[in-house]
Amino acid sequence: MGSERAEILSDEALRSGHYAAKQIFCKDRLIAWSHRRRFEVGLDVVRALAPRRLLDYGCGDGTFLALLCAESPHPADATGAELDDRQVFDCRERLGRADLSFVHIAALDGPDHRARYDTVVCMEVLEHVVDVDAVVRRLDRVLAPDGRLVVSVPVETGVPLVLKQAARRVAGWRGIGDYSSTSAYTWREYWRGIFAGRTQHIERPVYDGDVPFHDHKGFNWMALADRLGERFAIERIVASPLPVLGPHLATQVWFIARKTIPL
Repeated sequence: MGSERAEILSDEALRSGHYAAKQIFCKDRLIAWSHRRRFEVGLDVVRALAPRRLLDYGCGDGTFLALLCAESPHPADATGAELDDRQVFDCRERLGRADLSFVHIAALDGPDHRARYDTVVCMEVLEHVVDVDAVVRRLDRVLAPDGRLVVSVPVETGVPLVLKQAARRVAGWRGIGDYSSTSAYTWREYWRGIFAGRTQHIERPVYDGDVPFHDHKGFNWMALADRLGERFAIERIVASPLPVLGPHLATQVWFIARKTIPL
């Protein structure tokens, strides 16, 4: 990471983030490296778009926005949106400033946010969403006509599925992160996951919460690409942590897309 980015990594406001502590600051070096590379790739992708007004949909603890706004140039207006009021309040307290604000996702349905953002980021969110089409419509609504949508999701198919499940099991045994309750696969489900195509290959479990959600089990990034393609034109797919390996050998993929259906 660059000097400015390295400096903010030592900032206590960033290090105390709920997800940052378990991801880019994880005590397991491999897990920390993988997450840091994911953020680095995403930051490079977004910076290349030179955003002026940016929305981070499902911003979590604000790590991505904090890193983005730590370097110059950065968006003149950056907004993070989350479902959990406590998360929104925490981000405001730790990271809020004149050019960086945080709102509840419901606020995005108001008229002030319609077609407001030239760049919308949705990072590691859609794999957990049960009603994906509803979220995609909201992302489309807030995106300006000439804007770009940047979506990051994990690769949970092919060889990466086997490697990631093994790493999660080991991390769970060691008490690292949130991996102790990683969903198990049957051998039949593993087989279908390894050789998955562009259609949903296994039934995904749904968990109860304030909003029903999926975990990573059974997520198919290729099927999501086709769903996004119904409303957006996907211009590029970038792999993480090592873009040169391509999406089928990656841990995450980034879609860079533009709007094709007018508001």
